[in-house]
Amino acid sequence: MAKTKRFTLAIASLLVLSMVLVGFQQIAGTRLIFSLDDYRVEDGFELKLIASESLLKAPVSLDFDNKGRMWVVEMIGYMPNLEGIGEEEPTGRISILEDRNKDGVADHAKVFLDKLVLPRALAHVYGGLLYVDGPKLWFVEIINDKPGKKTLVDPVYAEGGNVEHSSNGLMMNIDNWIYNANYNFRYQLRNGKWLKEVTSDRGQWGITKDNFGRLYYNNNSTTLQGDFVLPNKVIRNKYFKPVNAEQKRLTSNRVYPLHQTSVNRGYQAGVLDEKGLLKEVTAACGPLVYRGGAFPEGYDQNVFVCVPEANLIKRTILNVKDIQTTASQATEGNEFIASTDEGFRPVNLFNGPDGAIYVVDMHRGIIQHKAYISQYLTEQLASKKLDTLQNAGRILKITSKANKLNPIPDFTKATASQLVALLSSPNGWLRDRAQQVLIQKKDRMVVNQLVTLAKAENALSTAIHALYVLDGLNALTFETLSAVVKQSKQPETIAHALGLLERFATPQRVAAMKTMSTELLARNNETIDLYLSMALNPWLKLSDATFLPTLSEIEKKYATQKVVQEALTSGLDGKEEIYLASMNPSDLLKGNLTLTLNNRQKKQLNSIYVAEVNEVDNRTKGLKLFRSICATCHGADGKGIQDLAPPLKGSEYIDGSMKRLASIILHGVSGPIHVNGKLYQLNNEMPALLNNKDISDQDIVDIIQYTQNALAKEGKRISAADVKKMRERKPVGNGVLTEKQLLEDDFEK
Repeated sequence: MAKTKRFTLAIASLLVLSMVLVGFQQIAGTRLIFSLDDYRVEDGFELKLIASESLLKAPVSLDFDNKGRMWVVEMIGYMPNLEGIGEEEPTGRISILEDRNKDGVADHAKVFLDKLVLPRALAHVYGGLLYVDGPKLWFVEIINDKPGKKTLVDPVYAEGGNVEHSSNGLMMNIDNWIYNANYNFRYQLRNGKWLKEVTSDRGQWGITKDNFGRLYYNNNSTTLQGDFVLPNKVIRNKYFKPVNAEQKRLTSNRVYPLHQTSVNRGYQAGVLDEKGLLKEVTAACGPLVYRGGAFPEGYDQNVFVCVPEANLIKRTILNVKDIQTTASQATEGNEFIASTDEGFRPVNLFNGPDGAIYVVDMHRGIIQHKAYISQYLTEQLASKKLDTLQNAGRILKITSKANKLNPIPDFTKATASQLVALLSSPNGWLRDRAQQVLIQKKDRMVVNQLVTLAKAENALSTAIHALYVLDGLNALTFETLSAVVKQSKQPETIAHALGLLERFATPQRVAAMKTMSTELLARNNETIDLYLSMALNPWLKLSDATFLPTLSEIEKKYATQKVVQEALTSGLDGKEEIYLASMNPSDLLKGNLTLTLNNRQKKQLNSIYVAEVNEVDNRTKGLKLFRSICATCHGADGKGIQDLAPPLKGSEYIDGSMKRLASIILHGVSGPIHVNGKLYQLNNEMPALLNNKDISDQDIVDIIQYTQNALAKEGKRISAADVKKMRERKPVGNGVLTEKQLLEDDFEK
């Protein structure tokens, strides 16, 4: 008996020791211990671990269902090793995480979908699940937590491009449209049919919105970007691309890590400071406008940004003044969350139904894709053994120490009246979900309540939510919207109402719209004037003589305001010549309209109206060509294969003349040959690509650029014109280069 007791105590001691070494561990499947020793969190906040790799692997995104449960996207196949071999295997999945004992920590997980290829986004919409599998966008019905009928929404959603630059996001906005990062289309299910409509191309990884419905996003090297106007308002004119109203950089890219981190271009001058710390973001992603209503005053609509390469999360403060937005670092020199744990890889942030911020921590060593990873970073990761940190992952929760979290309602049991009440919740997630569930219920008994809300004042955009519930219920009328415009004192509500009024443009309503426009101009409000200038387009087509003077008045009032002038250019789509001839526009608008007419004559569309899929960048093309042509003999890692081909990594032919390298690829090489002082007596010869009609000069450039990025000590460049010259310089003899020719020929001539 005593022996058994001692054995039990010994096992318990080992368990405690393992928890100390690891930092966190699941105990009895219910509670997690998480050490904050490696994390510095802004005063007044707590960081809690609510799920880890015992329940999930490589999480990249999540959403909550109508019961408040987390559904997590697990992109397990991403960069499974330093060579990225095997990433297209169907190892991804979507799992449902539950907190069954209600202690705030997930204690159960079940797979909803598996065998997915690099899944990267999901959204609970229309009572089902929208998700990405490989290049395709699917919608699946949910029946008792199991997948039901599947509908292919878009077969080319993530076609082309590198996984780092493939479409993602899937965020339902207040206007009932689903927007994406890194894709120029938006989606909506209306009257049983999926709609796909052109929108502006935004960001790289992650997308978010404010209470008004403006969109925010970023890319690797830009902390935060955003639109000054609501989506799709300033792109109506297909032959004019706005440059001042959308995709604006909002803040500095400065970053303040706690320690030296391994970043892709750390060897380049200016990337690191004198202490070896990263100076500016190089992998920013997953922005979030906080709308949870459970943080202290001053935090509402702050933007939080993931910086996984520096193991931190930034907090920036939005400053919206009239129709332009800026942002600034919340606390200069400090980050909201910063860690010395180099495995901390926050890649996405989400508002939760309880008011907390949920952090998706991929928690892995490699976050740079093979197409872009430099030899410098490869060596850094290997030396720190960060390439061995695989198949981990965490979901963390940020909460305020001072404020309580919101109770999470069960939307599956909520009545229509209860849902209407939630449109006034301080928690934006609850307002958003109430809006969508009300539309799904199709209960028109609440229409009068919604109309009353739409006319009322509320700082939380409740009136706007009400308008779009009415929109989703097909319950909007010209009379209702006119009353909202007339009675509302909130410019933001009026801006949305003006956009919704466009569909009601008929000859019989021209006089009423003219009266409304005159009354709105008298308010002398910049936001109202801006959205009026864009919303008059369908009315202008009915009677340009009635509305051109209105637009001219707006133009003269904001003659030097570039955003307004771009809005006018969008609103004047199809009426440019008439305006130029009759309204004596200012130089700014005249320039825009003249450019538009020239583009129309040349049939040069805004690129968003041309692109259907993401373009594959040159380095990704180079990687694919290298793997299909070169890796067979030289190895996927470029280290060569015994008795088949010498190594490329560290080779003087990779680190030397680019024209020599191009010539080798074009004309081939016959042995024997020395590489790094070692003689390779190979019986075969490297085949030439010269006569391969499927390989262009640019393809050769792409292969070389990939090798320079992945294998060279210091990358060099070459142009397609250079390759063309080397194509024409055929070696004497049998047309295949020998070592003697490689050494004697001056390839730089």
